[in-house]
Amino acid sequence: MADLICYCFGFSAADIREDVIANNGRSLILERIAAEKKAGNCQCVTLHPEGR
Repeated sequence: MADLICYCFGFSAADIREDVIANNGRSLILERIAAEKKAGNCQCVTLHPEGR
């Protein structure tokens, strides 16, 4: 897998870098991940190979 940052939603480090560039220094991906985690839609413990 390509340097995944978010195993729940499949975002890589490259996705986030491109998102920051496209949004003038702001990452909508990170905002989405934070909102999904807050809503209880995070499955990192089961999807991340290290359980985090």
